[in-house]
Amino acid sequence: MSDETWVYFWDPETKRQSAEWRDFDEPIPEKVRRKQGALKVMHMIFFDMNGVILRWPVPIGTTINAHYYKKVLQDKLRPAIRKKQPRLLKSGILFHHDNAPVHTARAVTDVLAGYKWELLEHPRYSPDLAPCDFHLFPKMKEHLNGQRFETEEDIIHATKVAIKNLDKCYYVTAFKDWLQRIEKCANNG
Repeated sequence: MSDETWVYFWDPETKRQSAEWRDFDEPIPEKVRRKQGALKVMHMIFFDMNGVILRWPVPIGTTINAHYYKKVLQDKLRPAIRKKQPRLLKSGILFHHDNAPVHTARAVTDVLAGYKWELLEHPRYSPDLAPCDFHLFPKMKEHLNGQRFETEEDIIHATKVAIKNLDKCYYVTAFKDWLQRIEKCANNG
């Protein structure tokens, strides 16, 4: 499983986190907003039911295109699998990512085919079936929201700690929920 997410140097509370009860005649409290162009770090995260295999912070200013994604698969992910879970390379890998153009580019699909990794198709127009978006990223960002970071290294370290603090059973739950969502999608068209 893989996906990408932005982690900001400062992220105000989400709407849900800042929700509060108020009387009808009370004024609506002002919300703090992040400035356009605020510093941020893109993280590429690859995980399975046992946890995160690779958390890769993309260098600031780097564009994630098919060539870059392919290089991460070759130079970062495959060695990480070899180191952390070598049995996967022998038993076969079922690989899932959404259908963003970067993920479906020929250069990327050729690499996955060359590794003999089976690609699990992501249904079109189904953002609710991206497990990172409804499980991993919100939980990870729960630990980060409201904190301010001074440097790129600070945010990379904090993201690493936030992911490390997730319980292993969390990943099993994420996969079970994902499979239920896929089943509902298939049954309901």
